[in-house]
Amino acid sequence: MSNEERRANRTERLFQLILLLQNQPSMSSLDLAEHFGVSRRTIFRDLRALTDSGVPLTYGEHGGYEILDGYQLPPLMLSAREAATLLVGISFVKLQPDSSLRADADEVRLKIRSVLPSDIKRYLDTLFTTTVLDPYWVSRVNQSADEEGRWYRISEAVARQQSALIEYLVPSRGEVTKRQIDPLGLVYYSDHWNLIAFDHLRQAIRNFRLERIQTFRALNEKFEPPAGFDLNSYVRENRGSDDLFPITLSFVRDAWERARRILPARILEETVGDDRVIVSFEFPNLEYIAGWLGRFGSQVRVESPSDLRELVASEARRVFEQY
Repeated sequence: MSNEERRANRTERLFQLILLLQNQPSMSSLDLAEHFGVSRRTIFRDLRALTDSGVPLTYGEHGGYEILDGYQLPPLMLSAREAATLLVGISFVKLQPDSSLRADADEVRLKIRSVLPSDIKRYLDTLFTTTVLDPYWVSRVNQSADEEGRWYRISEAVARQQSALIEYLVPSRGEVTKRQIDPLGLVYYSDHWNLIAFDHLRQAIRNFRLERIQTFRALNEKFEPPAGFDLNSYVRENRGSDDLFPITLSFVRDAWERARRILPARILEETVGDDRVIVSFEFPNLEYIAGWLGRFGSQVRVESPSDLRELVASEARRVFEQY
């Protein structure tokens, strides 16, 4: 182990030592050594380092080490592992189409980096330059002024329980409708954000895809969520969409092992045969699934719906005609 790795491990242990003593006071040096898997001598050095850095350690009346009441950690104390977790989360945010989300993610990373110890900072910088998420992703660069920051405006209305007026595109009719809604929650599916809201027009809870919301204006009017409403329960029961298509596919068994890991939906039913696997799920975008199925070629067959079967067949014919 390099000196740098040892320093990183010790820094992380010191953080954990403070948290442990604040939550489980009166631990002896032996208890601490066993907890961290180090020698008592190492624990004594760690305790001395904490005292030298201003942590108010004391030895309790009933034996064992304690931290005086009232002591608080600095605003941000992260271990290397916690910093790495934040980095991955920030990297996923940077894949969002909303440019304001991407810009703020960069600002968050810089702020976190500025307050980290130098050894964890170096670790984070190295990790940032050696981690790539979705290398073929291309951002939407031509957003309208109204699209800019829309996610934040909607999330703010959700958090503050503010009613809103929206103009919403209904693709099946090619019509933009005006609605008053009570925004209840945001849900991210495999390829898009959805707003779950009470629709005053329909007098029911509905699902609105964010990319179809043409305009969004929060009102000063407050609302109370419907009695008994729970977002997680609603999503589980309705899977968040009013236009989901039931889909059944038949995979060659070897192909299904690969497809299962990247299927962009929750499996509702799976039947394993001798050489094929039949799977059923629901998804709101048949064109997306048709394109997704292209990577499996003849190793997958669409059992239903017929519209998806035709989409896949049409794409196969277009590919055949090119060759």
